[in-house]
Amino acid sequence: MDFTINGQTVELDVDPEMPLLWALRDVLGLTGTKFGCGIAQCGVCTVIVDGMARRSCVTPIGPIEGAEITTIEGLAIDGKPHPVQQAWIDEQVPQCGYCQSGQIMSAVALLTEIPQPDEEQIAGAMTGNYCRCGTYPAIRAAILRASGQALSPVIDDAEDEPVRG
Repeated sequence: MDFTINGQTVELDVDPEMPLLWALRDVLGLTGTKFGCGIAQCGVCTVIVDGMARRSCVTPIGPIEGAEITTIEGLAIDGKPHPVQQAWIDEQVPQCGYCQSGQIMSAVALLTEIPQPDEEQIAGAMTGNYCRCGTYPAIRAAILRASGQALSPVIDDAEDEPVRG
C-alpha cells in the first residue's frame, strides 16, 4: 500500500486492518503521534488524513490507501515551526504535553478549513481533544494567535484593566 506521509511517498506492507497509529509509530517510527484511549474518544492520536483531522487509533490503514497523511513531524518546514506550533510556543500551552500533538493537529485541520474561526467554531473543532492538565484557555489563545485574531479582552473590574480571557 502506498501513502504520502509528511510529503514523502511511503510503501507499507502491513495488515490492512492495522490501525494507522501503529503503522506510524511501530512501522515508520513516527512517535510524535501518541496512543491515548484507543477508542477515538480523547484525540491524542489525531493526525490529518486528506485534509481532515482523524483519530489514527481507530483508522484501519487499508481503506485509506493512497491518502495524504500529515503527522506532527510533518508540520515544521526547514526547521521552522508551523504557525500553529509557534503559537503553541508563544502561548506556552503545554504542561505535561502528552495530548499536544493531537491538539495541534486538530487546530491545523481547523485553520486549514476555516482560517479565522470564531470561538464557537474553535470549541466545536476541538471537542473530543482532551487535556488532563486543563490547558484549554491557552489552546484557544494559541488558535486565535495562529489565525491572526486578537483575544477578546475580559475586563477585570478590580483593576479596570483588560486581562486575557
